[in-house]
Amino acid sequence: MAEKRTRSISGRLMMMNILVSGIALLLACAGFFTYDQITFRQSLVRTLSAQAQIIASNSVSAILFNDPQAATTTLSALKSFSNISSAGILRSDGKPLAQYSAAGQKPLVTLPQLPKGGGEAHWFGTKHLLLIRQIVSQGKSIGLVYLRADLHEINQRLKRYATITISVLLISLLAALLVSGAFRKSVAQPIVQLANTAQEVSREKDYSVRASTIADNEEVRVLVTSFNQMLQEIQQRDSELQQAHDKLEQRVSDRTRELVSANKELEAFSYSVSHDLRGPLDAINGFAYLMLKQYSANLDPQGRNLIEQIRSGGKRMTELIDDLLNLSRITSSVMHSAKVDLSTIARSIMEELCRTAPERKVQFTTSENEEAFGDPHLLQIVMENLLRNSWKYTSHHQEAHIEFGHTRAEGKTVFFVKDDGSGFDPRWADRLFHPFQRLHSSVEFPGNGIGLATVRRIIQRHGGEVWAQGEIEKGATFYFTLNLPDKNV
Repeated sequence: MAEKRTRSISGRLMMMNILVSGIALLLACAGFFTYDQITFRQSLVRTLSAQAQIIASNSVSAILFNDPQAATTTLSALKSFSNISSAGILRSDGKPLAQYSAAGQKPLVTLPQLPKGGGEAHWFGTKHLLLIRQIVSQGKSIGLVYLRADLHEINQRLKRYATITISVLLISLLAALLVSGAFRKSVAQPIVQLANTAQEVSREKDYSVRASTIADNEEVRVLVTSFNQMLQEIQQRDSELQQAHDKLEQRVSDRTRELVSANKELEAFSYSVSHDLRGPLDAINGFAYLMLKQYSANLDPQGRNLIEQIRSGGKRMTELIDDLLNLSRITSSVMHSAKVDLSTIARSIMEELCRTAPERKVQFTTSENEEAFGDPHLLQIVMENLLRNSWKYTSHHQEAHIEFGHTRAEGKTVFFVKDDGSGFDPRWADRLFHPFQRLHSSVEFPGNGIGLATVRRIIQRHGGEVWAQGEIEKGATFYFTLNLPDKNV
């Protein structure tokens, strides 16, 4: 009876081992197969994306100068990639500039639409992978490039993996059947105990637990010993990781305190410098004024001109100090978010400007209820700088038009201030928003070059962007976005 029970247990254990081995192997093969397919597809997409990016970069000039030959030359490099069945470069209107097709393949006639706000997208079909990418120049989309890759290699890999999986499964099940005959209770029981210990460690996350060592089986003893050593290493690394985490938190806290202290010191230094500079500067301006007022009769025209230049330089330095202090305050001041009516602010500023120069013929237009969310004081400064900038650079024209409004781009609201004044060379547009960088002389248009830098600082604090477009004597347009959440910051 005992022998029969032993045989029954051995049989059930053998069948269980075979079943578990088969299922585990099948799941492992399926997991490996799935992982391989996913990684292969991702690799193929990345490869096509890199190729599309290279083609897009190399075809910008071809599109801008309408050069199909150059675009065709760019696509001809794809001949070395056997998996590329067809490709093409399209203009912004959707018309093809150049196309490429491998032997026996035809170019695509119609393309799917890119998702809104997306610069690149791909689609898997039954036989092909299609990837489309925007061609961008100076922030604008000027065309598209598409690549279509053959998925024949994926299908071949499917067949090979299926064959390998079936063969390995059959061989492994046969091996498990042979090995299970020698598998007995003396080996199974300690392994079960070891599995229970592993389960407890995994559930409780307690790496101080150790499995009991079996003395009568060398192989199992080695396994248990190695398992316990692994737990010890994990416990040690977990302790080290926790210590490193604590040290990192402490370092972050220390750096935060240092940064706050540095900001306070910088603010104190700015105020100190401004006051220290204002003392001698006021003295220079005052003495120059007294010399011009009391001794003007004793000076020749050249002397009076030199004193006037001293006063003009002192006045300009005073303005620079004020502008720099304002720029520093804007960077470090606390922001309070609220809903702001930019249209009302714009009309108020333009009415004030028109009162200062009633002889000027300036037409100002703005749409109603141009609302945004941000700091009211800082957005007031933005509007003043942009509108006063347009007012200043249209002063040489007999008639001028200034407009404030908004448009939509990539799902975002983009505000703009537009004028038809002197404009600027678009090659130097990036210099406009740097302190003291001016594209016109101070004689032609007075200023310190701080206003637009202040605008950029404020817009960046609101999580937005600011940029400009213009042409010489054809006016300028300044765009900005705001992305401040609906809460105090």
